Amino acid sequence: MTPEKNVSNNPAPCGVDTRTPVSQRLNEDEVSCRMAAEGVKIKVTINQQIVEVTARTTILQAAKQVNIHIPTLCYHPDLCVAGVCRICVVEVEGQKALQTACSYPITEPIVVQTSTPKVRRARRHILDLMLSEHYGECYSCVRNNNCELQSLAKEYGVDFYRFGHVHEPKYVVDSSSYSVVRDMNKCILCRRCVRTCIDLQEVGVLEAINRGAQTKIATFMDKPLADVVCINCGQCINRCPTGALRANDPSDDIWAAIDDPDKHVIIQTAPSPRAAIGEAFGAAPGTSLTREMNTALRRCGFSKVFDTDFTADLTILEEGTELLLRLKKALVDKDAGVALPQFTSCSPGWVKYLEHFFPEYIPNMSTAKSPQQMFGTIMKTYYAQKNNIDPAKIVTVALMPCSAKKFECNRPEMSDSGYKDIDYGLTTREMAQMIQEAGIDLLSLPKSDFDDPFGEASGAGVIFGATGGVMEAALRSVVEIVTGLKAEQVFENLEVKPIRGFEGIKYMELKIPQVGPVPEILKNLKIANWDFLNGATLKIAVAHGTANAKKVMEDIKAGGKFSECHFIEFMACPGGCLGGGGQPIPTSPEIREARAKAIYAEDESQKIRKSHENPYVLKIYKEFFTDGPCSEKSHHLLHTHYINRGKAIV
Repeated sequence: MTPEKNVSNNPAPCGVDTRTPVSQRLNEDEVSCRMAAEGVKIKVTINQQIVEVTARTTILQAAKQVNIHIPTLCYHPDLCVAGVCRICVVEVEGQKALQTACSYPITEPIVVQTSTPKVRRARRHILDLMLSEHYGECYSCVRNNNCELQSLAKEYGVDFYRFGHVHEPKYVVDSSSYSVVRDMNKCILCRRCVRTCIDLQEVGVLEAINRGAQTKIATFMDKPLADVVCINCGQCINRCPTGALRANDPSDDIWAAIDDPDKHVIIQTAPSPRAAIGEAFGAAPGTSLTREMNTALRRCGFSKVFDTDFTADLTILEEGTELLLRLKKALVDKDAGVALPQFTSCSPGWVKYLEHFFPEYIPNMSTAKSPQQMFGTIMKTYYAQKNNIDPAKIVTVALMPCSAKKFECNRPEMSDSGYKDIDYGLTTREMAQMIQEAGIDLLSLPKSDFDDPFGEASGAGVIFGATGGVMEAALRSVVEIVTGLKAEQVFENLEVKPIRGFEGIKYMELKIPQVGPVPEILKNLKIANWDFLNGATLKIAVAHGTANAKKVMEDIKAGGKFSECHFIEFMACPGGCLGGGGQPIPTSPEIREARAKAIYAEDESQKIRKSHENPYVLKIYKEFFTDGPCSEKSHHLLHTHYINRGKAIV
């Protein structure tokens, strides 16, 4: 049959009549978009309940407003609409076919039924078809009891495989990556991972290939994950509804080390897991369990429990000093080769993103190691010497919110102590599983402090867990070091509000009101005074999520506003570390906001809230890094050396 002229043969959005001429449909879409922009309200009836919504609100969103549950699988609040799984189908009065609630935009008053016999039968058949292609024993799956497909099977009373069941795996499990394991036998083709990688992060490692029954999610040329440009952020894991994606779990090796009497097993804990691990035990998001977790880790058998925030404070002094040295070379020495703006280096997902997509800007990256890696180096040098322990017998474990930290600790350059800085990276989810395996009820535990001497940290170290936190911590210290003023005189309650919050890219200018003397700890830098900064305007920016990082980098390449910045914080994950790829599942904007509140509350409760005032950090400079930050010894142990430092500070 010859198609009617000016009629599209492409699949149309749900609820759109494909027989309608394209020009008419476009006009209707423009009208509905204008209605949405003007805030036009439309009354909708869902299961006999009337709800008033803004034009172009979806049926799913409208149903949530009146607490009507519609099942979903491909839908996720962080991602664009796909409408591919069809599990959310509903009946719309006047529509012959069932419509997907997640992608149906409301443009006129409609009557919706979400649980008719036709709807329930369709959903059950869709679910049965998914299960017929889904291989894997729930008992041995990492997502057992936290799997959306499993939950739906229970919800719809699946008690047998109506269309059969796969008994043999079709695909080889890809465990080539240090960070992410892919088991496509458990994939339900919801494409959440694809949308996460392409749209949310703009990395583009994953895509759907082939057609029909041969469709599968694959990497470029179907290569192992370790051989493509994956940045290890793990955001795909956090949004996968099943066990098709998981982190590469080292907990068996850690248990073996704990059980070995010849090993001294140390764990350091980052701030973000403390605000999230309770979710794995039924606590509300944002429940801070720092001190209960300390007790749990000791009961698991760790020899020492230390605070990563200690080396977050150390990072601020090293990275902040590096920035001041770059500014001196640019402003005083007129060295055109100085790489500015300086980029933060705390996020290993961001570091790998830069290496893959903007390698010409590697010299802009701070040479400072991340707090995780600095901690490992100190454990196998300073700590080993102070406690007369053979570094070869020290096993360092890092509890992180991040799957990319697993890759980072296995980078060959992370061994300046002569040993591997960090032996194992452990996610929040994996630590929760270890605690459960040990039969420990985290929520009922007594509180206990971190072990000395690496349990004393500032509030500035704590806020590293939230987007903008590294920059805020740096500003609290740099302002005092340069101006001689108290940071509280510049920032009310020490809160740098322009760089807080979840806006994708934040920008701020800070005029230096005066300069003070160079502090004793920086005397080795041979900077006589800060006169070159007097009256200067410090331009800074913050970006979280690599899609936003890409926008900033492209602006820098084009010579735009961000190219004039002096310092930029980048985090690979949405929300920063609190939204990391190793955090409890599920994730959403509301959950990340709750975690952020817990982190900022912990900062406010700290006695010390500035990195340069941490007495144990000052002590380690007095006893070990005696020439101060960015000295020869600190560069050897606390900085990386795989980039051209000649352009940075030397």
